[in-house]
Amino acid sequence: MSSSETYPTRPNRLVLRGLNLHVKPGQYVAFVGASGCGKSTAIALLERFYDPVLGGVYVDGKEISSFNINNYRSHLALVSQEPTLYQGTIRENIMLGTDQDDISEDEMVLCCKNANIFDFIISLPNGFDTLVGSKGSMLSGGQKQRLAIARALLRDPRVLFLDEATSALDSESEKLVQAALDTAAQGRTTIAVAHRLSSVQKADMIYVFNQGRIIECGTHSELMQKRSAYFELVSLQNLGEM
Repeated sequence: MSSSETYPTRPNRLVLRGLNLHVKPGQYVAFVGASGCGKSTAIALLERFYDPVLGGVYVDGKEISSFNINNYRSHLALVSQEPTLYQGTIRENIMLGTDQDDISEDEMVLCCKNANIFDFIISLPNGFDTLVGSKGSMLSGGQKQRLAIARALLRDPRVLFLDEATSALDSESEKLVQAALDTAAQGRTTIAVAHRLSSVQKADMIYVFNQGRIIECGTHSELMQKRSAYFELVSLQNLGEM
């Protein structure tokens, strides 16, 4: 991926400047940095919600603008900070966006187990047929997040995007969700936008964003040894050994 990007309503303002990064198949890659520095915009470019004004986004050596967009997105899944749930049952929300005739009950159950939500679902009187309320109002933040993870797993994506998926959760919920995310990341390319740096210390590669640019990259230990921008971010969150 090598690109520059602007806001559609402010074409003279660059959001991303000369962004250049490479993600290998199966890697767990993290984007970190202050709010508004371009991390989520980079995810949106990869999902092709925007096209870059300069450069391009490539998958397996091909520019993604050359792909059928629906087919391309069928290989992607996103778990965001505030998951989208609709009024209906747990089952309907998990199956959303899939061909239900192609999904077996066993597959759905396995995805829910991997998302750490199955035990909660079967504890409910109506199980998978429990109504979640408008926007999932009958569920806690952690429960909604784990349902979103189950839904993402059911798509069996080649690439999983995590956009601050644990930042709005309390400590107990975060542990359950983070364990589910770690399971979800296994065997697929995962790109995570993270505010809580504790969630990405084991990433294969961490890219540090600042004002639309990547200013450094490396593993957690490599970046800590540099004692630069990432080190300062970690210090602010009191993580790791200084």
